[in-house]
Amino acid sequence: MIDMASASRERLAAMRRSWATTRVAIGLWILWAIVVWNVIFDRVIVVAGRTYLKAAATAADSGGPYARIDDWMRPAAIRGAWLASAASALIVLIGFCALRLAGARGARR
Repeated sequence: MIDMASASRERLAAMRRSWATTRVAIGLWILWAIVVWNVIFDRVIVVAGRTYLKAAATAADSGGPYARIDDWMRPAAIRGAWLASAASALIVLIGFCALRLAGARGARR
């Protein structure tokens, strides 16, 4: 009887450790997705800003019509949000699939 109770306690402790490890892994995948979202969005905005500055300088030098920043940055913000969201969703999807696969592999052992 003591051996069964001890084995049950050990099994319960192993499941708790496994759940804690899984929660940490989920948190890290989500954190990675957030960082990637910020990096991609920032990069798209920076590139659009540089492109706008070149267009504004060219327009000022040639005496052409004034280049409005809103015409350049609004589409860039939308494009950046879509690209960043797609990349982050893909990271979360891959992460959760990997965790699911690792959990299934661990259950077979």
